[in-house]
Amino acid sequence: MSDTTNRLSVFKTYKLYVGGKFPRSESGRVYEVQDHKGKWLANAPLSSRKDARDAVVAARKAFGGWSGATAYNRGQILYRIAEMLEGRRSQFVHEVAHAEGLSKSQAAEVVEAAIDRWVWYAGWTDKIAQVMGGANPVAGPFFNLSTPEPTGVVAIVAPRESSFLGLVSVIAPVIATGNTAVVVASEKAPLPALSLGEVLATSDLPGGVVNVLSGKAAEIAGPLAAHQDVNALDLTGADAELARELEIAAADNLKRVLRPQAVDGEGDFTGDPGTHRMTAFLETKTVWHPTGSLGASGSSY
Repeated sequence: MSDTTNRLSVFKTYKLYVGGKFPRSESGRVYEVQDHKGKWLANAPLSSRKDARDAVVAARKAFGGWSGATAYNRGQILYRIAEMLEGRRSQFVHEVAHAEGLSKSQAAEVVEAAIDRWVWYAGWTDKIAQVMGGANPVAGPFFNLSTPEPTGVVAIVAPRESSFLGLVSVIAPVIATGNTAVVVASEKAPLPALSLGEVLATSDLPGGVVNVLSGKAAEIAGPLAAHQDVNALDLTGADAELARELEIAAADNLKRVLRPQAVDGEGDFTGDPGTHRMTAFLETKTVWHPTGSLGASGSSY
């Protein structure tokens, strides 16, 4: 057996997660990530505008297949993500503890809550349509049915402080309802988000459904907000000034915008998540169908 006393550690190389692959930033830039005490943890990719555009292309390409999958299948995949996270629990406890300045036991609680959050949203994939849709009463010989459909590509500014539970809490509801996502990870603590990409890549989630960028939100969120192929924005992690700038940039074309839920742009992610993050990125399609004596096409069912 070889002597390991002088063995050098193998430092992890963190990369972006775009289109199911792990590219470095096209700019070649990185920035130092430090823990809450200012100690160096790793170098993270410093994403560019080109990286943001590539992520949108990947998300758009994946949207058709993901939105067209059955709700049951999406639920299975979200549950699989929880399974894979459970298997890598110790890694994420370590990363969350350093990222958020928590004790090991506190970080374990955060990771367990994040795993449970994936399971919770997995259970909603085939139920949200019944909650948000239904038959509408109308005056006339018609059936009038409303059904929710995904909005499309959602750009997410992830929470700055809650680097894992908050991150999962903004990604899971977006993809549970059939949308695809481009996520701008916490600039201060991006490592749990970049490691999550590794879990997603091995969880049967199609490439491009979730794309993770690290870097400066002020630099890459603007191009995402103005991008004509982005359909919605989640500004949870944006401060008041950045949120205002992104809303203005988004005004060039019609986008749904979920504004920060708290003054500090963070909010509390430990309670019941509710359904508002799912319904925020759903459109309602209403179908009229004739009934009664209006011919074969109008036969009742």
